[in-house]
Amino acid sequence: MKPLPSMEFYQDNTNLKWIILVVSAIISIGSIYYTNILVNQLKERERNQVNLLAKALEYASTENQNEFLFITTEIINKNKSIPVILTDEKGNIMSSNNIDFDPALSKDKINSLLKTELAIMKRSYPPIEIIFKDQGVVYGKNFVYYKNSGLLRQLIAYPYIQLSVITIFVFISFLAFNYSKTSEQNRVWVGLAKETAHQLGTPLSSLMAWIEVLRDDPEIKNKGIVEELDKDIKKLRVVTERFSSIGSKPVLKPENVYYLISNVVSYLQPRVSSKISFEVYTLSETILAQVHAPLFEWVIENLCKNAVDSMGSSGTIAIKILRGNNDRVFIDISDTGKGIPKSNITSVFKPGFTTKKRGWGLGLALAKRIIEMYHEGKIYVKSSEENAGTTFRIELKSAGLA
Repeated sequence: MKPLPSMEFYQDNTNLKWIILVVSAIISIGSIYYTNILVNQLKERERNQVNLLAKALEYASTENQNEFLFITTEIINKNKSIPVILTDEKGNIMSSNNIDFDPALSKDKINSLLKTELAIMKRSYPPIEIIFKDQGVVYGKNFVYYKNSGLLRQLIAYPYIQLSVITIFVFISFLAFNYSKTSEQNRVWVGLAKETAHQLGTPLSSLMAWIEVLRDDPEIKNKGIVEELDKDIKKLRVVTERFSSIGSKPVLKPENVYYLISNVVSYLQPRVSSKISFEVYTLSETILAQVHAPLFEWVIENLCKNAVDSMGSSGTIAIKILRGNNDRVFIDISDTGKGIPKSNITSVFKPGFTTKKRGWGLGLALAKRIIEMYHEGKIYVKSSEENAGTTFRIELKSAGLA
């Protein structure tokens, strides 16, 4: 069924949330992929630099002094970024470069620091060999160990920092959107409720006056018509009170749940098909819960009316009242109707969702608001099977026994 125009805003913005999420994921993945390409290129470049350094050391050991000075100045000492450690064949540290430490440290402390750095380098990359030869005969080896430069480490960390920033941004955007959506819904609910209560007030006052006129009519007085009209007017007054309560935090009081539900059933039974029966089960008729009676009765009435619509002209509505652990009261409302498709179970409490041709899709949304926001309880679909029926469960705070 096509959603209400007033509800399309929220559905469109839900789609917008997914678009933002997908775009953010694409940006993040693209950034990480491209940065990894740069990291691999820079890694290769740094390894080539270390290789060049090793070759320079190897060459300098066998050439004349002038060439040695040139190699030392132009190649070895030009390395200002890549941390390196030179060791002999036995792993003894001979020299190091670009490793920061406090020069005031003792020699033992410096050696300990270099050994720690050497262990890190050994885990990072395999060493580069420097082979010393004299007339083609190998007489010794050194090893050059190294690790990533500071620039390369920053570049490796950059995409993850960027991803964290994007994630925080998306999270804050979602919070802002949800807060805006909730605030807008609150204004819609309160405005609708207050206006409805206001609109009901004038004709209700008029009907109450007409009831008093009819009481004095001898032809109508003893036919029971006035009494039934009086019940409906009282019901309208309750409905008006319910709508008035939507705009403000209601005061919860210990109320007899069985008594409130029985009131709703007594009112509905003569107003639905005679082939629809109501059954109320409880182990104790004195179970109390913290509720606002008019709003709670509204929720029960709403669920029962939905059950009637689901069953059509015949069926059974069973209401079970249980007192559970952790000071909770459970109310299960079951019907023998057509059930809810599994694909719709998560949507039944959303504003605008309805399967009725003339429905507004606000009944269950209001019920959820009343139970969860005002009563700090829970309401959900406990079970549902197509063509077999549905059970809604309400959880409330217990107030003990009467």
